[in-house]
Amino acid sequence: MAEKGRTEMEVRPGGVALITISNPPVNALSIHVLYSLKDHYEEALRRNDVKAIVVTGKGGVFSGGLDINTFGAIQRNKAEQLKVDYVSIDVMTNTLEAAGKPSVAAINGPALGGGLEISMVCQARISIPTAQLGLPELQLGVIPAFGGTQRLPRLVGLTKALEMMLMSKPIKAEEAHQLALIDAIVSPNDLLNTACRWALDISESRRPWVHTLSRTDKLESPDEAREILKFARAQVQKQAANLRHPLDVIEEGIVSGPQAGLRKEAIAFQDLVFSDTCKSLVHVFFSQRATSKVPGITDLGLMPRKVSKVAIVGGGLMGSGIATALMLSNYPVVLKEVNDKFLDAGIDRIKANLQSRVRKGKMTKEIYEKTLSLLTGVVDYERFKDVDLVIEAVVENVKVKQQVFADLERYCPSHCVLATNTSTIDLDLIGEKTNSQDRIAGAHFFSPAHVMPLLEIVRSNHTSPQVVVDLLDVGKKIKKTPVVVGNCTGFAVNRMFSPYTSIALLLVDRGMDVYKIDQVCTEFGMPMGPFRLLDLVGFGVALASGMQYLENSPGSVDKSMLIPLMFEDKRTGEASQKGFYKYEGNRKAIPDPDIFKYVEKSRRMAGTVPDLELLKLDDKEIVEMVFFPVINEACQVLSEGIANKASDLDIASIFGMGFPPYRGGIVYWADSIGAKRIHARLSEWEMKHGQLFRPCSYLSERAAEGVPLSSTAKNNAKARM
Repeated sequence: MAEKGRTEMEVRPGGVALITISNPPVNALSIHVLYSLKDHYEEALRRNDVKAIVVTGKGGVFSGGLDINTFGAIQRNKAEQLKVDYVSIDVMTNTLEAAGKPSVAAINGPALGGGLEISMVCQARISIPTAQLGLPELQLGVIPAFGGTQRLPRLVGLTKALEMMLMSKPIKAEEAHQLALIDAIVSPNDLLNTACRWALDISESRRPWVHTLSRTDKLESPDEAREILKFARAQVQKQAANLRHPLDVIEEGIVSGPQAGLRKEAIAFQDLVFSDTCKSLVHVFFSQRATSKVPGITDLGLMPRKVSKVAIVGGGLMGSGIATALMLSNYPVVLKEVNDKFLDAGIDRIKANLQSRVRKGKMTKEIYEKTLSLLTGVVDYERFKDVDLVIEAVVENVKVKQQVFADLERYCPSHCVLATNTSTIDLDLIGEKTNSQDRIAGAHFFSPAHVMPLLEIVRSNHTSPQVVVDLLDVGKKIKKTPVVVGNCTGFAVNRMFSPYTSIALLLVDRGMDVYKIDQVCTEFGMPMGPFRLLDLVGFGVALASGMQYLENSPGSVDKSMLIPLMFEDKRTGEASQKGFYKYEGNRKAIPDPDIFKYVEKSRRMAGTVPDLELLKLDDKEIVEMVFFPVINEACQVLSEGIANKASDLDIASIFGMGFPPYRGGIVYWADSIGAKRIHARLSEWEMKHGQLFRPCSYLSERAAEGVPLSSTAKNNAKARM
């Protein structure tokens, strides 16, 4: 395994050895870095001119934790196993914490995971005000490995330690100081001098010399600890079933002592590194970072142009959410509506979005006022003369959008990027009546736009690479994960997941229960089942989207009359407080017996009777029946070159549709099952239930070849992008 990174050591006046972690950009802890740290500690202990030690990080970061590349190397080759017990016990405990000379951590930036664990073996921690400290290992399906499960509870108490670990929630320096995890907060200019003074003070007995593992003053009594852990176990059962938590390891340290806890921690971590959950989450980690690398776009040497002002056309749910997302990142926004009434409603939605952040403590009233001042509301295009980016977010109607883009071409400057938030309509149709198709692109946000992390950037065959680079830059600045896709009805995400609802409607028409399908999908790990999702999206949008798919791909959509029947009766989804569920005030979805009369009528119109075989399916078989067609559509998206690579679809499925990240994304999960099995089941269902289940040629070829769906997607994709 190729290693990089090291630590550096210099002896400062007064006899302090300054050891600096150097592995840019985040000073990740590779095995080489950890061994280098141990070597420098031992050198400092041998030297007579060293009285104490200060540990810090290079370049404004203490340490971002264990190098994620280490996980992949271990998983690919067991011979490369990280000797966690050696690092945790011999390096961290027996060398660093038990050193005969005191050490102080000078925390000059993020101290996360193994970075925080290194700081906790020191006798004191001095920090700058902007530092963040946390143990986010559960995000990768593992637990802290270098003593964090034992030291953090001893420094901040069990309750707070559990919160930080189970929620992967970093805390700011000020809170860490209040908890006594940090001993002092100083300016960046004073950090090293202060840390050196503290280290010398401890060495010369002017401050207490404390070993973290020997502390018990912050730990709750055994009875209290048992109750806290009992409550925590009940809470984690509500979380993703695939995640393993450090509760047993923490309890071992409290009951049997820290050394026993350290040994159990090392064994548990070593097992978890090889778990399917960890492998999936490591895949997600790297895939997310790869979405912004787009061949033929980001490798041309283009620099993003400055976007100083953004205009939004349409202040509905999506437009107001997009405006909120931009304003939260300090973009001045011009919001246009057709009249004052609609404009006031749009501005009120933005205010409500921001006020929600104030109520949750994420924003002060002063910041609220400053953010709101970035917004200008208009009912004409006069203020569009100096905007750099426009995002259209009006109704899903081709003619309306065509008129908007004709207006934008007339009123916006020639350099302005013209983007649409359409979720399904082909960009070529939208820009058909303009001469600006080279600067038209999709900027498809997901609802709620200021919360959901995905930005689907859509380019047609006409869209210039510069426009895509500009949108990638804006996406990054508003803290979204961008995925660049090609142009077609539904693009990548909505097209890929169109079978999620189509198949569910087919199954209901053939006898299956609406609420059973939703329950099975949520137990699989989806945030909501297909019918709860339809309620959230709204039946108007669902019908409009369905018409687009019917026009462009007639065989891909179920023609169930269930939604039209309910829509006709003014059941339109969550917005009307009744759809497949009832909603009473707090958005809680309550099953509604009234829907069964619509189900019965839809079945009569479809001429179907309950399929007894379908009614006997177990939960796993229902999951397969709902999701294998989604995989099939993802394969079609890959084969047409709509997606650049399979991992982009994994990220799109997770961040756009809530596919469980611990399953690695839709294509990664499919590869864990195998193309042969998926193809066989789809072929079987096609014979029984029709062409909605027909395997595409891409899937059929890979099933025949016995190769992963993701393996050659890039090479075989048609050049549509």
